[in-house]
Amino acid sequence: GARSPRGGGGDDRGRTVEGGQDGAALLAAMLLLLWVYALYSCAGYCASAPGPASRLLPRAQVPARSASAEDDEPGALSTFSSGAGTKKLPQAIIIGVKKGGTRALLEFLRVHPDVRAVGAEPHFFDRNYERGLRWYRELMPKTLEGQITMEKTPSYFVTREAPARISAMSRDTKLIVVVRDPVTRAISDYTQTLSKKPDIPSFESLTFKNRTTGLIDTSWSAIQIGIYAKHLDNWLQFFPMDQILFVSGERLISDPAGELGRVQDFLGLKRIITDKHFYFNQTKGFPCLKKAEGSSKPHCLGKTKGRTHPNIHPEVVQRLRDFYRPFNMKFYQMTGHDFGWD
Repeated sequence: GARSPRGGGGDDRGRTVEGGQDGAALLAAMLLLLWVYALYSCAGYCASAPGPASRLLPRAQVPARSASAEDDEPGALSTFSSGAGTKKLPQAIIIGVKKGGTRALLEFLRVHPDVRAVGAEPHFFDRNYERGLRWYRELMPKTLEGQITMEKTPSYFVTREAPARISAMSRDTKLIVVVRDPVTRAISDYTQTLSKKPDIPSFESLTFKNRTTGLIDTSWSAIQIGIYAKHLDNWLQFFPMDQILFVSGERLISDPAGELGRVQDFLGLKRIITDKHFYFNQTKGFPCLKKAEGSSKPHCLGKTKGRTHPNIHPEVVQRLRDFYRPFNMKFYQMTGHDFGWD
């Protein structure tokens, strides 16, 4: 019944082989772990390490890494810091009118997280059209999925070629026009010019072709701009009325949140800008933002806003009211909205 020495040796050898296999498996697993660790450690560095070509360039000239698909994920922490997103042509443009309240509207709209806008007026469709759409797009801020790109150039509304040019870029462009009582708009326009050129003739002498007959000089741009019905006719050759939103410049001051609600609806945005964003500045007579975009301080429009208008003779004002009345009536009919200027 004694166990043979050969059999016992066989068991020991089997255990040694098994032990060797376990050791080899453990070693292989450790090597695999080391390899994976090395791969992951390198991933961050290798991606950011300059390649052979870029090492030859001075720092400023190293081409920026294009935003990857992950950067476009809404939850990515790097979305804003790395300047992710793409530059797109504007889907909405504030086309007018000068001295109507366009700057206020754009400043208020920029509070919305889904609105990205150009700061300066590009004047592409009136003065810079020959530079081409690529130049225009380069001016735009980068946007993420779901954000809209905007710009404002109030002179577009009175530029004969602008409707056809914007339509050629995209027939789906949404257009916003801030309109204001044409008489106070003309006086405001004159006041702005006067602040830059103090030696210009009086408002009265520029208003009339002939003071005795009371004939209004419609060639003066301050008068011309306020004939809204005439300019709108030009836009309606290229855009349907439901693609144009008319914002009341007066209501933008008296009820900014109400007008902004209409604008957000028109642009297909969530109503994020509400009463809580505004307070009224008694000194200026203007609403101000409690917190401006990218700032913790309240923001009121520049010192040029709320300039004191020169005293215009009441008879001149009345003549202008009479002149504009038929054009205003036609404009109310065309837009289906009475702005209450008369």
